[in-house]
Amino acid sequence: MYAIFRASGKQFRAEKGKTIRLPLMTAEAGSKVVFDEVLLSSDGQTIRAGTPLVSGARVEAEIVKQGKEPKIYVFKFKRRKNYRRKTGHRQKYTEVRITDLALG
Repeated sequence: MYAIFRASGKQFRAEKGKTIRLPLMTAEAGSKVVFDEVLLSSDGQTIRAGTPLVSGARVEAEIVKQGKEPKIYVFKFKRRKNYRRKTGHRQKYTEVRITDLALG
């Protein structure tokens, strides 16, 4: 039993009990969130694809924590021009645990 849902402009696969890292959301750890934009759902026997969304389907989740990914270094240079730039980036994320799937 799984569902494909859309959150923050990206698509994710949800199964009950799984933990997923989503782009940063403005919510506290321990709070509940509901994702209504379910694109596809399956109960193991049948697959329901939405046009564009599956009616009545939703994914309920609980926010576990918020954090940052490991640092990624970006290094630019141009040879023989004395041009070097080193920058870093850490993407922020929200980790959620799927608590319930309503397939509609």
